[in-house]
Amino acid sequence: MRWYLKAVGPKKIIEFLLLAAFVIFFMGPLLNLALLAFTGNWSYPDPLPREWSLKWWSFVLSRDGIAESIGLSFGIAAIVTAVSILLCVPAAYAFARIRFPLSRFFLFSFLLTHAFPKMGLYVSIAVLFYKIGLMNTLLGVVLIHIINVLMYMTWIPTASFRNVHTAQEESARDVGASPFRVFRSITLPLAMPGIIVASIFTFLSSLDEAQGTYLVGVPNFRTMPVVMYGIITDYPAYAGAVFSIILTAPTLILLLAARKFVSADVLSSGFQMK
Repeated sequence: MRWYLKAVGPKKIIEFLLLAAFVIFFMGPLLNLALLAFTGNWSYPDPLPREWSLKWWSFVLSRDGIAESIGLSFGIAAIVTAVSILLCVPAAYAFARIRFPLSRFFLFSFLLTHAFPKMGLYVSIAVLFYKIGLMNTLLGVVLIHIINVLMYMTWIPTASFRNVHTAQEESARDVGASPFRVFRSITLPLAMPGIIVASIFTFLSSLDEAQGTYLVGVPNFRTMPVVMYGIITDYPAYAGAVFSIILTAPTLILLLAARKFVSADVLSSGFQMK
């Protein structure tokens, strides 16, 4: 054993320990949620539950409005993602291909929604929405979600369009392709990985948004995160664990499905000012 440790070296041992600590730090809370959600009887100091059960799933899903809130959350997230793509992808292409005055300033301005405490921003927006009649409306909820995801849907696609070499587009135009054909056949497919990454983050961010929805949408629109606050406050931790898994599962599924698009290069290039 001593020979093996000497052969491996202290550097490798430290790297392994750091990796193990990271995995425990990252996976520990998720594992704890899974144990709580499927336990029937678990008390300290038992290392594992004494009884496994689905009763807390039945408890949560049988509450009034839970199923509706889940469907509403996924529906709003889908609408927000689709509208954001339609609005922001053309803007991202303009930022990447067209040089106009203050273009860097306008691109930087999309960071402002994440530069200040969101509650203060949401309160200001809620006051404006109250004056123009958008409180407790689906349009108001969608708009406040879109404001929260503008950064993802502009910065990352902008970097993706910039990474498409203009020589490829010029070659297509030289053989007679129209500007729309060039965009559809050359530019858009090459930029698609970045757009997919931005869409994933937009969908997940909308799915997890609670503060703005609470201020603008309650009581007519109660999404999963909004209802989850009430469940955590009024019911045992087991019920909160079930709802946490419902919120976490789409994140893991989408990231696994798009793992070939989500890379450090794509993300880092999306947050560079050029």
